Amino acid sequence: MNRYKEELCGDKVEIEKFDGGCIAVLSDGLGSGVKANILATLTSKIAVTMMKNGLSIESVVDTIINTLPTCKVRQLAYSTFTIIYVSNSGECYIARFDNPEVLIKRNGNIDIIEGEEVIISGRRVIESKFNLEKDDIIVSFSDGVLNAGSGKILNLGWDLKNVSEYIKMIPSNISSLSLTKKIIGICDDLYLQKPGDDTTVLSIKIMKNKYVTLFTGPPTDCENDKIVVANLIKSKGKKIVCGGSAAKIVARELDTDFEMDMKHIEGDIPPVGYIKNIDLVTEGVLTLKKVLEVLNDYNNNKYHIDDIFKDNKEENGAYKILKILIDECTNIDFLVGRSVNLAYQSLDFPDDLAAKIQIVEKIKDKLIELGKEVNIFYY
Repeated sequence: MNRYKEELCGDKVEIEKFDGGCIAVLSDGLGSGVKANILATLTSKIAVTMMKNGLSIESVVDTIINTLPTCKVRQLAYSTFTIIYVSNSGECYIARFDNPEVLIKRNGNIDIIEGEEVIISGRRVIESKFNLEKDDIIVSFSDGVLNAGSGKILNLGWDLKNVSEYIKMIPSNISSLSLTKKIIGICDDLYLQKPGDDTTVLSIKIMKNKYVTLFTGPPTDCENDKIVVANLIKSKGKKIVCGGSAAKIVARELDTDFEMDMKHIEGDIPPVGYIKNIDLVTEGVLTLKKVLEVLNDYNNNKYHIDDIFKDNKEENGAYKILKILIDECTNIDFLVGRSVNLAYQSLDFPDDLAAKIQIVEKIKDKLIELGKEVNIFYY
């Protein structure tokens, strides 16, 4: 979040994935606004580029200190930073300069990541080296998080102990993005929607690939019905079916029943359905269009899907799809039938409503922006 009335954020996050692992840098520029943004951007870019090319933290810190312009008012020429390097083998290295402590959530518990102090170019840097385990979550943030509520709701801000207790309460099965949004949302509330400081959260979750397959739309050739359902059933992970026609095809090929939940018909999204061995069954175009509507700006806003769908979300097909796509998977396969639904044409629905393929393509693009691996297979 930007400081209140500032157009640019004085914090900057850079994340770079490469063959050996991932580097993430959270930098907090001195002050706020344009100058702080420039300082933070330079720091994060320098750190990511140098670390990726194998240079030492000593070289990174020395370069940052000697590269950044000096503030004429404060006579300081730096921005604080946290560098997190995670290798594919699970080794983690953290270098922290003047940023708040980094937390780790493991087996439901929260701990501060301890480190050793080293002096580099006259600056005090805290280094940490340790091994990560599956489902570990690392949480780093700028001091805007700890300052949240200071002088407003809280006397001294949201201290590290309270931040840790809040993170501990968040379910461990959500994605790193969702955890980040939940923390930012609390900060926004503590600031009474007028942040007194730039506020940024960076979280990294260690997890194995989790798969989801979503089937929508009847194939152009009915001979392919058996093929698409067979591919759906043998796919890894959760299985979603969107659309009445697709649901009927799946039920028929599996020789089972397709039922709709007629007890929860309200709002603008049609009710969900049920098919044995299928994790989620929803309506088609309207539901997918709502999914796209939420995803369009999801990566850039501070609202979690729980905040967007406040009422009756457990019966809302769009929410249930989004929950799976955002929090419960890393890899998504779409199985898309190209046949046009004649019901849309006979009802003279708008072109964009009938263009399910275009909607799925746009959903794919938005999911890739969120870091998901997505494939579309047409039938």
